[in-house]
Amino acid sequence: MVREWLLAIAVVTSVSAAQAAELDGVVMPDVRVADGRTMQLNGIGLRTYSLLGIPIYVAGLYLEQRNGDPNAILYSPETKLLQVRFLRDVEASDAREAWRDGLEQNCKSPCALDPAGVEKFLAAVPSVRDGDESTLVFTRKGVRVTLNGRPIGNIADPQFARVMLATFIGADPPTPRLKRELLGGAP
Repeated sequence: MVREWLLAIAVVTSVSAAQAAELDGVVMPDVRVADGRTMQLNGIGLRTYSLLGIPIYVAGLYLEQRNGDPNAILYSPETKLLQVRFLRDVEASDAREAWRDGLEQNCKSPCALDPAGVEKFLAAVPSVRDGDESTLVFTRKGVRVTLNGRPIGNIADPQFARVMLATFIGADPPTPRLKRELLGGAP
């Protein structure tokens, strides 16, 4: 009887663990729905800053079909969702600088983004506080960005959206660890 109970507890624990992923105290569900599409958690990663490894945020990449190939993900017409939970306060000026650097590093010639579109997006980037959550939903038409469920940007430019996602999983991500983890690799 004890053995049966232990087995039942192990099964329940396994099922519960399979329904969410946890990193640095942040739990993300295995499945999310956006635009009527069900997506699986592809990977969950930690963004750190400086040689001290200061944690900034935990991000989860959701795809319609799991994939470890960044180029296949970036050029796929399927819906993609990136969930970001902040672990510390970040001032708007610092967030804007990080976005600007990421966009520039991941959009080298012949890639070109409309400078006015970049400035409009950067102007909308707010300060964030510990615990805030940003969601980026990438579609074949562009990307929608929310902060704590409130819209902060809707960019109807597929190339701009691809470069935004590349700032996380492209050729020059904020950290190689974050890219590896979002692509399903081990921390």
